[in-house]
Amino acid sequence: MSFGLPVLLVALLLVPLLAAVYVWQLRRRRRQAVRFSNVALLRSVGVGSHSWRRHVPIAMVLAALALLGLAAARPTVKAQVSASSSTIILALDVSGSMCATDVDPNRLAAAQAAVRSFIKNQDDETKIGFVVFSGFAQLAVAPTQNRDELLDALDAVTTGRGTTIGAAILRSIDAIAELDPNVAPSDAVDEPTTDGPGAIAPTPTPAPTPSAGSGGAGGTSGKPDVAPEIIVLLTDGANTRGVTPAEAAAQAAARGVRVYPIGFGTTNPTQMACTRDQYGGFAQPRVRDFGGGGGPGFGGRNFLVVDEGALKGVAQTTGGEYFAATDADGLTKVLADLPKHVTVTEQDVDLSAAFAVAAAALLLAGLALSIGRPRKA
Repeated sequence: MSFGLPVLLVALLLVPLLAAVYVWQLRRRRRQAVRFSNVALLRSVGVGSHSWRRHVPIAMVLAALALLGLAAARPTVKAQVSASSSTIILALDVSGSMCATDVDPNRLAAAQAAVRSFIKNQDDETKIGFVVFSGFAQLAVAPTQNRDELLDALDAVTTGRGTTIGAAILRSIDAIAELDPNVAPSDAVDEPTTDGPGAIAPTPTPAPTPSAGSGGAGGTSGKPDVAPEIIVLLTDGANTRGVTPAEAAAQAAARGVRVYPIGFGTTNPTQMACTRDQYGGFAQPRVRDFGGGGGPGFGGRNFLVVDEGALKGVAQTTGGEYFAATDADGLTKVLADLPKHVTVTEQDVDLSAAFAVAAAALLLAGLALSIGRPRKA
C-alpha cells in the first residue's frame, strides 16, 4: 500500500493520544471510586467482571478516527484489472496481400469472419476501437461499445497498397490517448502516404527516445505503469514503409501500452483474388511492388509472408505476446483465446472512500452500542 499524501499520516498520532487520555481518565475515576466502602455501590456504577464492555464504543470511535486519518492520506494499492474491463484497439491489415488465397476463400475474408466473431463475443463493458492500415493507417471507428458500428466498418473495408505496421501501432496509441488521459499521444514521425511504382522501403525516421518519467502513465519513476488498454494487431506481411514496427513499439512501451501481434497466412502464398467488395482499386502488383505483390520484395524478403521476427520484437518490447495463425480456424481460435492470454494488468486503486465508509460504519456502531448499553440506576 502507498499513500498519495503521506504527510497526513501524522494525524494518526492523535489516536494513541486520545487513547492515553481516556485511560488516564479511567484511572482517575478508579482512584476516586476506592474511597467508597460499599461494594454494592461500586458494582452499581459498573465495576465488575463485564466492565470491559463499556470500553467497546470508545474503541470503535478511536478505530474510526484511525481509518479517517488513513483515508485523508489517500491510500492506494495495486489492483489487477482484466482486459474485459478495459479497451481493445483492433488494427487490421487491409493490404493487397490480404487477397491471397492460401487461406480459403482469401485472407481478408477469413480475417473478417474471425474478427466479426471476436467483436460479437466481447462483453458489453468492453470498448473496441478499429484501425485499418495498408499504405497508411487510419482510425475507422473510435473506441466504442456500439457493436453494429464496428461490424459495419469491418464489412466495408477495402484493400490498399502498402503495409504500414508501425503507423498502425501509432494510430492505435493515438486512439487510446483520446480515451485515457494517462496515455500520451504518439510522437510525430515522417510518414509518406503513397508508394511509387517499384519504390523501395524508405529509411525510417528514428523515434525519439523516451525520457524518464515523460509521457504516458509512468509518473516520475521512469518506468510507465501498464495501461489497461491493449492493441491487437493482425497482419499477413511485413512493414514496407514509414516508421518501423520496432520504433512504434518503443513508443507504445514508453506509454505502458501492450501490443499483441497476430501473424496470419501461410509461408507459401498462392495467387491473389479479391472480391468486388474487397478490391480497393490498387494497381496489379509486380515482383518488386511492396504493397501486396506476389514475389520477393526489397532485400529478398517476400512481403506476402509474415515478418515474425519483427512482430515478436513488438510483443517483447511492449509486454504483449505474439500469436501465429495459418488458417481461418486457427485465427478464430487465437482471437477467441486472446482474453485468456491477455493477463490482468495492475492499476493504482484509491482506497480513500472505502476507508471513509468503514470509519462511518464504526462510528455508527459505536454510537448504537453507547445508546443501547443499559445504565444502572
